[in-house]
Amino acid sequence: MYICLCKAISDKTIVQSAQNGCDYTQIRKQTGVGTECGKCTQVAKSLVKEVISTVKISA
Repeated sequence: MYICLCKAISDKTIVQSAQNGCDYTQIRKQTGVGTECGKCTQVAKSLVKEVISTVKISA
């Protein structure tokens, strides 16, 4: 599913980056998510937080 329509960034892209240790700021720099209209920012941030918390629990 696309999270950012402006930049065509999918949830898979965000999840993979977060699983690889990137935080939201790094993902934003790499992909451009949230840099156009900004409507996806909250969803993208929530997704990153969810993945990071899951990774910490698993570790």
